[in-house]
Amino acid sequence: MSSSAHTGPGTRPGDHDDGSAPGGSGSARTGGDGGGTAPARMWVVVLAACVGQFLVVLDVSVVNVALPSMRSGLGMDAAGLQWVVNGYTLTFAGFMLLGGRAADIFGRKRIFLLGLALFTVASLLGGLAQEPWQLLAARALQGTGAAVLAPATLTILSTSFPQGRARTRAIATWGAVGAGGGAAGGLVGGVLTDVLSWRWVLLINVPVGALVLAAAALWLKEARDPSAPRRLDLPGAVLVTAGLGALAWGIVQTESAGWSSATSLVPLAAGLVLLGVFLAVEGRTAAPLMPLRLFRRRAVSAANAAMFVCGGAMFCMWYFMSLYMQNVLHYTPLQAGLGFVPQSLGIVVGAKAAPYLMARFGARNVALAGVLIAGAGTLWQSGMHAGGGFLETVTGPGVVMTLGAGMATTPLASAAMSQAPPGDAGLVSGLANTSRTMGGSLGLAALSTVATARIQGADSPAALASGYGLAFRTATGILLLCALLVLFAMPRTERESEERGEPRRPGERGQKRQDGQQRQDGEQPAAGSAGKG
Repeated sequence: MSSSAHTGPGTRPGDHDDGSAPGGSGSARTGGDGGGTAPARMWVVVLAACVGQFLVVLDVSVVNVALPSMRSGLGMDAAGLQWVVNGYTLTFAGFMLLGGRAADIFGRKRIFLLGLALFTVASLLGGLAQEPWQLLAARALQGTGAAVLAPATLTILSTSFPQGRARTRAIATWGAVGAGGGAAGGLVGGVLTDVLSWRWVLLINVPVGALVLAAAALWLKEARDPSAPRRLDLPGAVLVTAGLGALAWGIVQTESAGWSSATSLVPLAAGLVLLGVFLAVEGRTAAPLMPLRLFRRRAVSAANAAMFVCGGAMFCMWYFMSLYMQNVLHYTPLQAGLGFVPQSLGIVVGAKAAPYLMARFGARNVALAGVLIAGAGTLWQSGMHAGGGFLETVTGPGVVMTLGAGMATTPLASAAMSQAPPGDAGLVSGLANTSRTMGGSLGLAALSTVATARIQGADSPAALASGYGLAFRTATGILLLCALLVLFAMPRTERESEERGEPRRPGERGQKRQDGQQRQDGEQPAAGSAGKG
């Protein structure tokens, strides 16, 4: 997962350090003339930013293994259980871009501290919850804190270190820690749930968050971007989050009330209306959260659509696999956490292999192959049954799914960025990650409803496995739709087209100039955009 106002180690030319940011004075040098104190302070900055990012990424997945224990401990039903995950991801995705812009306007340190404090308090409230609604409210608050915190972590590093080797090392450390948080979520959740209690998957954030808050308050220096628009598109963030939440709620209600019931139709209609109002607001506001002009670019619109659909199919994998291992195969939480290790490694291998494959076969072809491999994995996984074994129904299909997902993510993101103007690179990156997370939230709601309808209240291992398997078969169909989007809607990158001898499309040469003119006409690029991966 990554969040940033920009996507690489380049400097922000307009950043203002309030007289104390190290990048401007040379205090961040790691060479001999910088003294011993400055380098030591700067690596405390790295530690604070990386731990903040680790917590944000970890809490997307750490609860999955604890879900059965949460259900039994608080008396939750199957429909409510998915909101432990979706309550976090919906608010995180909905407010992420807003958090990035807030960091630029109000200062990275201030927003980092605010986000981390909100995240830590929400973790405490969730860990102490006595009723299901208290846990769900805490998870939503935790996601909001994560959305405020995450965009500031990378920008703090970029503005604290001068351009060069030290900044590159700091950002590489940040990236590795973020990837490690995602991969470690299942194992950490399993250990904490098995050894202590499900409550500790949330309470563990409290002492860690308190220590990082103290270190950040002492060592971080304030910096902000004086050129950033001074307006926050708060209505846009609220509308898109509420709209997607209403849609997810309506989808869940269809399982018990049916599609024709007012219980289902009212939230579905409300969600569509809220999303329509969101699009209208984004088209009229001076500093939109999601500038609609970006979607006139085919690569941006197609890649975001593919990420949305792919996220809808793949995000639920961790949820259903955790339930399958514990409710059907009767694994302990620790065993379930260990069972996720091969899948986590599959994502890392796929993501690492993707750049090399893209250089040889092109981004679109690698994305298509990744989606199809993931689809083969979900189809294999759909054959899960009550007598399944670790290699047959957990590791084998799980590794195939995650290998494909890892292969697809990088080329889809690369395709989205291929036509992004330099001034909008951070925003396009944030949109891509937001699309994937929001697709995952709606996908989890839909596929959970599919599984619950098949299970029909039964609790036998065979019935549960049948419901989970149907969810994976449905995910296979969604991934086939994603493959069609990649094949027919996603354009080749300019480099691929040139290698094939295809002429440049009319108007591409002047695209950058047109984008600049659009911004002069009053449509400002969003500063401080954030992404999640």
